[in-house]
Amino acid sequence: HITYCLLSITKFKFINIKPELKTQSQNKCAKFEKHKIMTSQTKEKKNRDKHTVHWFRRGLRLHDNPALREGLKNAKTFRCVFIIDPWFAGTSNVGINKWRFLLQCLEDLDSNLRRLNSRLFVIRGQPADTLPKLFKEWNTTCLTFEEDPEPFGRVRDHNITEICKELGIEVITAVSHTLYKLEKIIEKNGGRAPFTYHQFQAVIASLESPPPAEPPITLETVGNAKTPLDEEHDEKYGVPTLEELGFDIEGIKPPVWIGGETEALTRLERHLERKAWVASFGRPKMTPQSLLASQTGLSPYLRFGCLSTRLFYYQLTDLFQKIKKTTPPLSLHGQLLWREFFYCAATKNPNFDKMVGNPICVQMNWDKNPEALAKWANGQTGFPWIDAIMRQLREEGWIHHLARHAVACFLTRGDLWISWEEGMKIFEELLLDADWSVNAGMWMWLSCSSFFQQFFHCYCPVKFGRKADPNGDYIRKYIPALKNFPTRYIHEPRHAPEEVQRKAKCIIGKDYPLPMIDHAKASRINMERIKLVYQQLTKYRGPGPESDKNNINLASMLQTAKAQSMIPTSTPSPTTILTSVNNSGDYMCRTQLVPSSPNITYHTYKARSADENQKIQNSSTNSSTADFIKPSKSMYHNMQTFNEQGLEKQQNLPYQKITPRTASDQPINTEELLNEENKYIKPDQEMNFIIPNTFKTESAEFMGYDEFVQQNNRVLQEQEIATIENVDHKINPG
Repeated sequence: HITYCLLSITKFKFINIKPELKTQSQNKCAKFEKHKIMTSQTKEKKNRDKHTVHWFRRGLRLHDNPALREGLKNAKTFRCVFIIDPWFAGTSNVGINKWRFLLQCLEDLDSNLRRLNSRLFVIRGQPADTLPKLFKEWNTTCLTFEEDPEPFGRVRDHNITEICKELGIEVITAVSHTLYKLEKIIEKNGGRAPFTYHQFQAVIASLESPPPAEPPITLETVGNAKTPLDEEHDEKYGVPTLEELGFDIEGIKPPVWIGGETEALTRLERHLERKAWVASFGRPKMTPQSLLASQTGLSPYLRFGCLSTRLFYYQLTDLFQKIKKTTPPLSLHGQLLWREFFYCAATKNPNFDKMVGNPICVQMNWDKNPEALAKWANGQTGFPWIDAIMRQLREEGWIHHLARHAVACFLTRGDLWISWEEGMKIFEELLLDADWSVNAGMWMWLSCSSFFQQFFHCYCPVKFGRKADPNGDYIRKYIPALKNFPTRYIHEPRHAPEEVQRKAKCIIGKDYPLPMIDHAKASRINMERIKLVYQQLTKYRGPGPESDKNNINLASMLQTAKAQSMIPTSTPSPTTILTSVNNSGDYMCRTQLVPSSPNITYHTYKARSADENQKIQNSSTNSSTADFIKPSKSMYHNMQTFNEQGLEKQQNLPYQKITPRTASDQPINTEELLNEENKYIKPDQEMNFIIPNTFKTESAEFMGYDEFVQQNNRVLQEQEIATIENVDHKINPG
């Protein structure tokens, strides 16, 4: 994949790195996880001249490049190479904007290497074919490269390392694309990657802070090392053009994003100047202006390694020490950790980008519809908001974070019911900042195939667009055919009278397509589809303790939420919803006592200890399968009743034992049980597996916060909703 071919460098407009960080970097080399692989041949020849080759893949920069720095020590010669397979370039799933960005990165890297009296050697061919030949031609004794966090890159690097062993070449690698060494996180988590963000945070909290960024490579760093060059360098090893790679550049628009380390560091400097914005960064917000590419955007540069994640992380740290900040997962630090989270989840899973064979992905019976996929990919769905996003993506190579949510939901569980794998491939082709791990992880997330199961949250392709782009300026920019439509009709032009369409010089169904699907019907059908899948997951149980230990209960591993509705009776029963908050057995309970009531009770329960469970089981009957929970004394501030007057505390909630209800059981008055200790709450054996914004069964309806605001025509004060927001963040961070 192109993902291992992406690397760039810039002019030396580097942001100053504090002296204490330099000292810390130099004195604690172990933190950089440099690995030397030496064969017996190498040891015997350790006194020979050192001829270094540094292999760029990502990490296209001279700042924070520990592998290159190590390779330069005591080197007599050094060469920096980047390998492009011309055949792969013509057949790969990578669009012209992404290739142009990469080539700009390489040109910038070459320019910065010239300042070190060196050049970039761009090699045409396959690594396993070209590198051994060059090693022999250049008498190479040392190969250095940045450690690749992704499975296919690890396989490639292992193969090259084995070749180097045979040739007696020392191999030095260093971790610098991620903040942490991913193996340490996995080891700390018991040998497997954390599959929830909270679990991930807990693990990294027990680790040392990420090592700081190393200073840029300078002439002083290079020392006496030379790069042998000849007059035919540009012809043999120059950066190729798009035409050479087989692209037709006729009619191509100027780039919105300029590749390279120089541009990356300039943008970082601009970014950090926006101190108030950086400090207050929270949930991704969308405005008409934010939908357009920003001059401070950094995501493509982090993806190609033009900008060091560690440099960005510690520049933010310095800024946060001076000003108030939000906290992960909503802060900018938190956004970098989300990136790390997906890298960690993918690093040992070669099928992370697939549904079949992927142990963490829910298996869905997605539809195959090439025609519908093509309409979505080319911005021809008939929904202006969706089409404008996809056209911006195709033209510029970037779209806003929440715009990605909208089009991903539309393609998968929201409307078209097409596999997330197809959407991931389109993003891989068009999106500048799409890399293998994060791209696949986000598509699984947004399709509710892994990490996130709240499938009832569905983006409406019309309402969401109206909220984000109320005047339709974004739509007019990317869909010129609709530019003359009045704002009233811009989001649903099919409703415009024929006279208005003629005046706008755009007849819907002719000059712009009609909607390809009925969103309301499709989303309802798809919710039922995915609901059935999750109902099956909740019934999964391993055949025995050893199987549970080895295979892990799927519902637990995927953090499946459990919604349990009481048996319908002539008198309305309450709806009780239990949602797993963390891996320690804590639960969030939300209760509505009558279907029409706006009152929602929030309870937080903490799991009983093993000793408490044993004590109760010894004194109880038929409790072998019971799941015991109790309120947490330390979390009583979260036990609130949400009603029209605001929030009122509800104290002294009892211990409760939850067991399956049998057919012979009579309906239970849960309101009474909440005021008595050690009583049974028996949910119906047939669970209603859903926690929707509006939850309906034959006997109960759950009304969420949005519905309360709408029906009661008022917004709660900040202090009233603080508790609810805290709870929601635990359930659905970010």
